[in-house]
Amino acid sequence: MLISPDAVPEQEGTALTDQKVKRMNINVEVRLHDAFKAATAARGENMTDVLLRFIDDYIAKNGLAQKKKGRHS
Repeated sequence: MLISPDAVPEQEGTALTDQKVKRMNINVEVRLHDAFKAATAARGENMTDVLLRFIDDYIAKNGLAQKKKGRHS
């Protein structure tokens, strides 16, 4: 999976409307993208909001990464 963050303007209709945002691009197999898009649409959701909930849940369960202090060997 390739992720590249870029600054992106606010997106209307998503949870991002009142926040500064970064764009994350990922490479996904076409069949997985199409299935995810269909599944979210069937529930009246959009893909961005579902992915943002996943990211929030992941961070809540796994915590934030701590930077190691000291010298590297």
